[in-house]
Amino acid sequence: MERNLLITIAYDGAAYHGWQIQENALTVQEVFQKALFSVTGKQEELKACSRTDTGVHAREFCISLKTGSAVSSERMAAALNHYLPPDVAVLSCREVPMDFHARYSCKGKEYCYEIWNHPVRSPFLKDRALHYWYPLNEKLLDRAAKGYLGSHDFSSFCTLDRRERGDLTRRVTRSQVERRGDKVIFTVAADGFLYNMVRIMTGTLLRVQEGKLSPEDIPCILEARDRSRAGPTAPACGLYLNRVFY
Repeated sequence: MERNLLITIAYDGAAYHGWQIQENALTVQEVFQKALFSVTGKQEELKACSRTDTGVHAREFCISLKTGSAVSSERMAAALNHYLPPDVAVLSCREVPMDFHARYSCKGKEYCYEIWNHPVRSPFLKDRALHYWYPLNEKLLDRAAKGYLGSHDFSSFCTLDRRERGDLTRRVTRSQVERRGDKVIFTVAADGFLYNMVRIMTGTLLRVQEGKLSPEDIPCILEARDRSRAGPTAPACGLYLNRVFY
């Protein structure tokens, strides 16, 4: 009897070219599908909650799949972890209704961008946080981040590629910057995200820190719907998919 499973994983993306299968690069989907084949003996069709770019990490990434495998949900998680590499782990596995879809049933996501704010780089955070050695004023950045809240057309904060343009309006429900020791963390939650959106939002906040923009410029940049008005795209290494909401 076919079941629909929701599998939640976490991964360190430093060694991978994102989630989605590519012809000439190692991806998280590739290693996950190999592990799944070792468990079920079948090439199962996966539905993922999102696509992450090269070097991006995930503390919570959700996958749904319909399978006829008799392996229980509890055993499935343990079996997959046996075959997965150390930088990818299954956190949970449970049955969900047959009409559940990891992407289309998603109500929103939360991302964190982590910055190591210290004059000396941390060898333990290589490829896992952006090293920014100049002092950061987290209160100033938090004030600027509040300008992202609400429903806006985020044309200024996305990289337009070959994907269909469509509606670029997103509703941001959380946007804050806080300091935890030498780490400064930008956390943002929304009903959806555009390509490179969080990284461009981060790069724009850093422009505020540099004095090239002010917190009051954020609404104007949103209204302009012009990518050239926002800051640069921050490196992928500091970005984490933190939570997925259903």
